[in-house]
Parts: sequence; structure tokens; C-alpha cells
Amino acid sequence: MSQTPTADQLRNRLVDDILSERDLPSDVEQAMRTVPRDTFLPGIDLKNAYTDQAVTIKDNPGQPLPLSCASVPSVVAMMLGQLAARPGDNVLEIGAGTGYNAALLAELVGGGRVTTLDIDSDVALHARTTLNTAGYERVTVIERNGLLGAHEHAPYDRIIATVGVWDIPATWWDQLADGGRLVLPLRWRGQTRSVALTRHGHQLVSDGMELCGFVPIIGQNGEKTASLNAAETLRLHYDQDQTIDTDTLTHTLQADNPAREVLSAQRIGGEESFDGVWLRATAHDDRVCRLEATPEAMEQALIRRPTTPARTPALIDDGSLAYLTVTREDADPQRPFRLGATAYGPRGEELARDLVAHIDAWGAARLAVPRLTITPSNTGGALGHTVNKPETRMTLTY
Repeated sequence: MSQTPTADQLRNRLVDDILSERDLPSDVEQAMRTVPRDTFLPGIDLKNAYTDQAVTIKDNPGQPLPLSCASVPSVVAMMLGQLAARPGDNVLEIGAGTGYNAALLAELVGGGRVTTLDIDSDVALHARTTLNTAGYERVTVIERNGLLGAHEHAPYDRIIATVGVWDIPATWWDQLADGGRLVLPLRWRGQTRSVALTRHGHQLVSDGMELCGFVPIIGQNGEKTASLNAAETLRLHYDQDQTIDTDTLTHTLQADNPAREVLSAQRIGGEESFDGVWLRATAHDDRVCRLEATPEAMEQALIRRPTTPARTPALIDDGSLAYLTVTREDADPQRPFRLGATAYGPRGEELARDLVAHIDAWGAARLAVPRLTITPSNTGGALGHTVNKPETRMTLTY
């Protein structure tokens, strides 16, 4: 007769599953095996609490994303590995969520200090309550706009954001010690990467980045969204420094013009990641955006064979568009899918060829990751392709 697994068994099984997919520092592994995630998710079925998935804790009515959620455990572990918090560190977390991540941080810093912020009073109260229940009373929970940081406990050896950040506020610079590390889900050109940065004076320099997805922080409005059809089933996401003629683009997509396709030389396997195409394109090209097609748009065949309907990289220019596509060819059993670009508009074919050039550049070094250097906007940047934002200047180099 089978027994129902205990919370400890489910927790260890979850960590084992994460370890089967990625290496973790031993201290992060131990923290993940110690902190009871179910305590931070009251009312959630025990099995679901130890599934590698996000759990919404507060909805955001009328918006596509929740106001707050418990992040995917494997992503939590990955970001803690990037943070490399040490015993005795003073750590600031932006986005308290359930309180679970703050408890993990408390395990990692031992006698150090953990401060966690959340702008929402209900979320902050939830975190305070669950941290107390789990025995982490020493964690400081503050109800506050995370963009302001917590100057009263600065300087911090480590700062981690568990919400999507479009620009790095000056307050975080002021509160991060020189030599300290900042880990955040950074958003640019429609994508989000968990970037690990170390402060060297007036520069933040990356030593790693991983694909991720997070609810965006409240108070930053640098990303724009535009519908490309009346039914709002095709949407474009772009940055405020990009000039997009959405009216012309909408007309281009609705006009009775055949789409044109340009194939690359790159093939992929069924489980092989190709998100590096997007990353590489942003290191060279200011025309990169995110094209979103809803299930309804796919059913109506408004666009064809996008790589990932909800988040497909695209190049936009002068009312023309080209987006990344995948086609099954079966010429190579190990890599049966071929990447390419589908284009619309008078300059579409040119854009498609440019996108294919990005694909082929990625194909020559599929695992390469750029170095990201971030400086305040009023200082000079490093040599490389630069993305300018109100408070910072991002420079990407391969």
C-alpha cells in the first residue's frame, strides 16, 4: 500500500529534479532542501507546492500578468547561484513575494542581514506572516516601492530583484557596495534575462545571464505595447527609444500581400534552445522587438510558423516586419527543424535577410554569451553596441 509523500520527501525530490537539469552551489542546494516552500504557500496542495512551477499569490484584475507570484523553484535556485551570497552578507531583495526567497537568503547569509521590500501591502503582510511562521523572524520586511531601495540598511553586499526590471535606478547604485553583486531579471528589446553583475566603481559588469520571465516591477514604463489588428490578437512589444509606426505596420499585415520567407543555414533539435538568436541580435541591432500572437491569432493563421507564438523576436523598420520562424524539414534526423525569417512590407525581405544574418552568427557560436556593461546614463559607456535608457547605458559585446 503506497504512502502519501511527506513535505520533506517532496522537497528533496524537487531539488533532485533541479539538480538533474543544472548544477547548483552546495549552499544553495542545502538551503533549497531546508526551507519549507509549502509554509509560504498556505492553502496550496502539498504536491503543487513542490512542483517546479510558479504559483500566483495575488491576481492583477484586467492585466495579463499577476501582481505577485511565487517564482519557479528552478529559476529561484539559478538566481541564488548567480548571486553567490556569503555568510555574513548584508542582502537586499526587491519584491518580497511569498517570503520564500528571503528565507532562502537568510539560510545563505547565516548571521548576516536580509531586507526584503514590496510595494503591495497585502504581499508584504503575507511575506511577514509566512516568514514568522517558518521561523525567519530576523528577516526585515518593508512595505515600500522597490525602486527606492532601503537606504537605512545600506550599503549592501548583494542586491537581488525578483521582479522584471527595465532600467536600474540610481538608488540601487548608491546602496550597492563597490565589489558587490546585483542579480536582476533585466528587460530589453522584448526579452528578459537574469543578469549577474558586479559593481566596479561606476560600472556594473556581467559574468553571466540566463533566460527567464518575471512580473515587471511597478513604476517603470519604458516598454510599450501596440496591437497590430482590431481584435488585438497580434501585439508588438518594444522599448521607448524605438520609433515604431504601428499604423503603417498594421496596414502592412492586413494588406493582401504574400509573406516572403528567407531560410537560414541553421538547424536545431527538438529540445535545443535557440533563444541565443534573440540575445545576439540585441547586441548588434536596434530594431529588435517582441511579436506576440495569441492562440486566436494562430488559429486564424494571421502569422505562420513563429518560433514561439507568445514571444517571437522580430525586426521592425519603416512599416515592415520580419520575425523568426521554424520549419520542419527532417533532412537531418538529429536537427530536423530549420530556422528562418518571414517578412511583410516593402522592406520586409531586407529585414528577413538581416535577421537570418543574426541567426547564422548565433549558429557559429551557439553557446556564446555577451558581456554586458552598465554605466549611469551621464557617464561614458564601454566600447560595443549600446542601448540607452533614462538612468543607464547598456553596452553589449561578444
